[in-house]
Amino acid sequence: MPHGESLFSFLPFYQALVHAAAALSAPVNHEGLTWVGHEPIGVTHVIIFAFVVLLLAIFGFMAYGQVKDASKAIVPEDKFTVRTFLELFVGFVYDQMAQMMGPKAAKYFLPLIGTCAFTIFFSNAIGLFPGMAPPTDNLNTTAAMAIVIFFATHIFGVKEHGLAYFKHFFGPVIWLAPLMFPIELISHIARPITLAVRLMANMTADHLVVAIFTSIVFIGVPVLVMGLGCIVVVVQTLVFCLLSTVYISMAIAHEGH
Repeated sequence: MPHGESLFSFLPFYQALVHAAAALSAPVNHEGLTWVGHEPIGVTHVIIFAFVVLLLAIFGFMAYGQVKDASKAIVPEDKFTVRTFLELFVGFVYDQMAQMMGPKAAKYFLPLIGTCAFTIFFSNAIGLFPGMAPPTDNLNTTAAMAIVIFFATHIFGVKEHGLAYFKHFFGPVIWLAPLMFPIELISHIARPITLAVRLMANMTADHLVVAIFTSIVFIGVPVLVMGLGCIVVVVQTLVFCLLSTVYISMAIAHEGH
């Protein structure tokens, strides 16, 4: 299946969505083509991302139905279920965050980082299934998440320190400000760019490699490549979330800690 396509491309309303996206994103010339070229604007990543969100919502409601009664939920289940998977996943994310920013801050920022972890993990993993494409192989998806982390970093930095938060942009002494300010500014602007591009590039490469080997050899080799793909799914989720936690923890940290 061509890159950027998936089983959702065969939906009866897919072409209507493509034309609607083209009309919204670029003007149409007299030949009926958008100014961005002759290629149609893909909406596959949007559809699959919406599917991932729906899947996560279903899992969330299933788990909530099992834990809303605290007296019964206090005892863990003796088998692997949706609830146990979510508990293990959330517990792992929280433990990693607590090691970097402390238990109190980790508990406060768990909804943000945890949401990123679930979304990225499931978005990456869905690309391992035949006929599916990971929405994280599209820069629009990864950039949206990276921009949220970028604004969250500075919003909570200002909330924690007030306007004094911006002092670190100018360096430890005032005479270094002309040198430090451009460096710090470029560094902070580069953060969301690297977060978005790294995730997108790795998932694009992984999906293409799996698709190529699957189309060439049907037995043996694709299984090994799929195993490597599983590692990429986990590692890229960890990298995005750990870096996001580091950026936020640096923004809210106090001097001397």
